[in-house]
Amino acid sequence: MGVLNPPSRRMIAYYEGETGHPPASFLVELARALNVSTDELLGLTAAKPASNISTRWERRIRQIERLGHKPRQQIVAFIDAIVTAEIKQKEGG
Repeated sequence: MGVLNPPSRRMIAYYEGETGHPPASFLVELARALNVSTDELLGLTAAKPASNISTRWERRIRQIERLGHKPRQQIVAFIDAIVTAEIKQKEGG
């Protein structure tokens, strides 16, 4: 995935002027950074789904989001511990 170049003074002035349309070269960079086509970015073709998360995981995440603050914190801590342990194991540590 590409990295956007920092905006130039000209680009900042362009957006501050609220002209509405960025230069085409910026659209190409933005599309690369977002890993989408320029057609998707411009709305000419349907955008790909935002994630590859299975429906089962999406349901679980929605259920977790409805929980109280403390249970959500506990779930995140548990997941973090598992992920950290898995990474250490893969790194041989």
